[in-house]
Amino acid sequence: MKTLLQAEGLRKRYGDREAVAGISLHAHAGQILGLLGPNGAGKSTTIAMLCGLTTPDAGEVRVGGHSMAADAVACKRRIGLVPQELALFDELSARTNIETFGALYGLPAAQLKSRGDAALAAVGLADRARDRPSTFSGGMKRRLHIACALVHDPDILLLDEPTAGVDPQSRNAIFDTLLALKAAGKALVYTTHHMEEVERLADRIVIVDHGRVVAEGTLDELTARL
Repeated sequence: MKTLLQAEGLRKRYGDREAVAGISLHAHAGQILGLLGPNGAGKSTTIAMLCGLTTPDAGEVRVGGHSMAADAVACKRRIGLVPQELALFDELSARTNIETFGALYGLPAAQLKSRGDAALAAVGLADRARDRPSTFSGGMKRRLHIACALVHDPDILLLDEPTAGVDPQSRNAIFDTLLALKAAGKALVYTTHHMEEVERLADRIVIVDHGRVVAEGTLDELTARL
């Protein structure tokens, strides 16, 4: 298995509270890593450090063997981030939203349309390319959010509770998209507090609480321990 994302001993403190207290994890090509834990466990802070939005107080993040601290720009280009909070331009078309994110990643104008088409197709929204997110359901907005993270064709996709607030049908559509990305060789890190989601999706599971890893392994390994 090719390791695309590696984190060792990540720590982050906010005032007197240690949000992340020594988390280590590895994400491999063609696999989904489930980061499972209750609200406030440190999942979102961990994701922020993995993608370079937050600098860890200690520890290291490596992307494809390269240090995030040493070459943040190159590392970030290999990562697609789907944050928990939606970050879309509601009055622009779905295609324009995706092309805007692609431009921010430095894609040349000649590639924006083709990459946008591919991203929309990947999330099942090709027929809504001209429509505005303000007309979309919550689940469709979540899928468009994923498309925006895919436009620059990253090797790694970080998803922070991407099914929050969506209906079961939309959640299944998101799951189908993620499994297709896994089959295409992407490394995915998926945070959730729903056990059934990691049971369905994850090849390996890291359980965190109070900023620490309390258990990790495959579903079978964790079940055997119980």
